[in-house]
Amino acid sequence: MSRLITSRWVRLALAAAVATAIVVAVLRPRRSPAVSGAGSRAGTVPGAESRVEVAPRPEAEAVQAPRWPQAPILGTPTADDLKRYAVESRLPAFLTREITPRAPLDRAVRRTLNRWGAVACTLCLLALGSQVLENAVFSKETGTEYLTGVLGESVCPPYGQAGAGEDAGTCVESGEDFSRPWTVHEGLSGEAAPQDQETPSPEAVAPVQDADCHPAARVPHRRPLSPKVTRAVDRQWGRIEKWLRANAPATYRTLAGPARPGTIAVAEAQMGLRFPDDLRASLLRHNGSVTTGRAWGFGPMGEELLDVRQIRDTWRMLCGIGPLEGDYEPGVEPDPRGEVWDGRMVPFGADGVGGHLLVDSVEHDVGKSAEDGPLDFMPGGVRVRSYYALLKATADALETGGTIGHWKPRIADGNFDWNVVEGTE
Repeated sequence: MSRLITSRWVRLALAAAVATAIVVAVLRPRRSPAVSGAGSRAGTVPGAESRVEVAPRPEAEAVQAPRWPQAPILGTPTADDLKRYAVESRLPAFLTREITPRAPLDRAVRRTLNRWGAVACTLCLLALGSQVLENAVFSKETGTEYLTGVLGESVCPPYGQAGAGEDAGTCVESGEDFSRPWTVHEGLSGEAAPQDQETPSPEAVAPVQDADCHPAARVPHRRPLSPKVTRAVDRQWGRIEKWLRANAPATYRTLAGPARPGTIAVAEAQMGLRFPDDLRASLLRHNGSVTTGRAWGFGPMGEELLDVRQIRDTWRMLCGIGPLEGDYEPGVEPDPRGEVWDGRMVPFGADGVGGHLLVDSVEHDVGKSAEDGPLDFMPGGVRVRSYYALLKATADALETGGTIGHWKPRIADGNFDWNVVEGTE
């Protein structure tokens, strides 16, 4: 029951209600047996014609008050009359049957029950008071700009942006678990492209900075996900999981559990962009993969899938590395897809030697980054139109033994791995 009811207030209220019900049930007044009125009245036969001889009263005795209520004019109905005109009850039998009165408890038992009831009520009041005191003294309160969580990440100062967030006293940590629902931000609804950035001045002499790596402050917002996209992504993951369980169980165990929608919302707000829907659906199925001592973390094209936090950290790291000073000409708008890195890209895989699989948050196609060259949107020598297309191609390659470009899946020492097909590089 404690796993189903997570709120402390609800549990305390239920405990108080149960204790009160027990005390009331035990201490409720016992109904004493009804006293028949036949022996307390003088024997009179109803009816106008019948008379009863009454002994003469003493002179000192006052005149007896008239009987109330008076006998009906038509006479008192007999048992047969009551049975004839009785209305049949429609209530269940257990509700209409007479309750046999119980003997009242003696004084010692009632005193004991009163004491235990008082103790139970006192404990409930103490528990309620301690909860109120804890909430009033030790609970953290959130402001209107920043949200509080447990992942240990800052929402207030976007990466590399100066402003109010630079003050250490104004930055509140945020993460996976949140103290209140996210507020809807008007600029985050729908599937529009990332927010517009200010165009650099043509007269600027200094190199143009990547505006996508310095987003404005945004409120995290949990965007709805289409059930159609979720079903499509889950179908491809089902194929991959089935093949890994049968052929590479150690690699199958590297798949992580699902991410939380709030975590994805925080990462999107900090990075200033939107993850494609198929990538979000995949993270809600498996939040990356984890390399173990027995197997490398699963991923397409020889790379390990990143979780939400690694995606955010890798994005920050790549934004910190590039671009170089000589990559821009003054007053010339750079090509986001021809640079070493651009902030609108979302890395989701890592090869362990500095390269990363990525998806363009605007075009939604898949590319590859490298330390010594520009972005490549022909990973493995083939064009991948979306993250979902890469996931489907991976499932097809596993089931048929085919390839994705020059990458071919294989089983080595009981573990899953990717092999580069000879003559393709």
